[in-house]
Amino acid sequence: MATERSAREAEEFLAANPDITNIQVFLTDADGVARGKSVRRNELARIFTHGRYLPGSILGLDITGADVEEAGLVWEDGDADRACWPIPGTLLRSPWQTPPAGQLLVNMYELDGRPSPGDPRHALQRVVDRFADLKLTPVIAVELEFYLLDRALGEGGRPRPPQSPVTGHRPRHLQAYLLTDLDDQAPFLAEVFAACEAQGLPAQTLISEYAPGQLEIVLHHRADAMRAVDDAILYKRLVRGVAAKHGMEATFMAKPYADKSGSGMHLHMSLQDIGGRNAFASGDPKGNELLRHGIGGMAATMGECVGIFAPNANSYRRFRRNSYAPTAPTWGVNNRTVSLRVPAGPAETRHVEHRVAGADANPYLAAAAVLAGAHHGIVNRIDPGPPLEGNGYDQATASLPTNWYAAMDRTETSAFLKDYLGQRFMQIYTAIKRTEQDRFYSEVTELDFEWYLRTA
Repeated sequence: MATERSAREAEEFLAANPDITNIQVFLTDADGVARGKSVRRNELARIFTHGRYLPGSILGLDITGADVEEAGLVWEDGDADRACWPIPGTLLRSPWQTPPAGQLLVNMYELDGRPSPGDPRHALQRVVDRFADLKLTPVIAVELEFYLLDRALGEGGRPRPPQSPVTGHRPRHLQAYLLTDLDDQAPFLAEVFAACEAQGLPAQTLISEYAPGQLEIVLHHRADAMRAVDDAILYKRLVRGVAAKHGMEATFMAKPYADKSGSGMHLHMSLQDIGGRNAFASGDPKGNELLRHGIGGMAATMGECVGIFAPNANSYRRFRRNSYAPTAPTWGVNNRTVSLRVPAGPAETRHVEHRVAGADANPYLAAAAVLAGAHHGIVNRIDPGPPLEGNGYDQATASLPTNWYAAMDRTETSAFLKDYLGQRFMQIYTAIKRTEQDRFYSEVTELDFEWYLRTA
């Protein structure tokens, strides 16, 4: 795994950052949670030459950090270590941290050098590699919506939007695209963009979204799907870190407020040919045949991927009619009421925006499912049918699974996902999700008492 170039990366980083004494080394588990350890500066070079050992069971934890024995990563092999190796280009300064610190993304491998099957980044790599036979390169951009929350909870212990440090105003109305909402959080947003620049993250357009305290920053596309999704992983951590520094919480939870918009993760994808040109480019707003086949595959496989796009119990609160969270595998041109939107724009920018995943989805897995669907459609020349015009909610029956159990039933039995993401990975992923379902619904909530204590 080690190369002279990767060893130089560590040396150059340490030389350029003499004030950094700690580096947080982490990988992303199946739930999209960053897990790892903090190492001292004198330990960094060895990670690049010999790797860093972490227990394989770290990839078999539920979202609360508890072991999922059914994943087969705990007792079966004595909770053995695996080797984690740095992902090039992810050794970065974390400018929001005090004292100064660095961070490094890693991948997990078996001791014989094989990719650990439970690592979701390897699942994405499996899918990306399949495009090589088509002489095409996936191009990805990630849009993530999130909410800023006050650290102090509101009435009834519920979250609430934060007060502006500039004006003291606490937003209550949705006010989509209101520039004043951006001005109210100018210190936080300025530091987010500065931190993104320091880390080389291609943060671009910023908008105030469809609820008080909800924001979206667009990451520019890359003709390197792995790097584009690494960007999203680093970006989520950066936003949370900067928000904490400013006395707020940032959440990518799918639906923190019952009566407000949910947060989505929109994935923009196209394909580049060997000449570096957009293979979807077309003067026809509906796209060329290649684009339509990709859409056909994404639509045909969407139902079995919902357990990835919506991985948590809370995820399903986001799917509501006329909510900008799609409920059917539809497509259209310049139309936000469908699942697969071909945005308006010049011919050379033609691409697909996949609008199903929640902001709580694991970006590696969401991108893997989107690209797998596109590849499946292209290889099998799947026709998506005519695009919808007008209100897609009125024209298509809600057919995507709208509860956690139904979605996981389809995801767990999907031969398509086992083929593309790996059978062993899907065993681990579904074991984690089934255990989370059991643990989540075994809890007795306040609503149970409110509804049933005196009536049942």
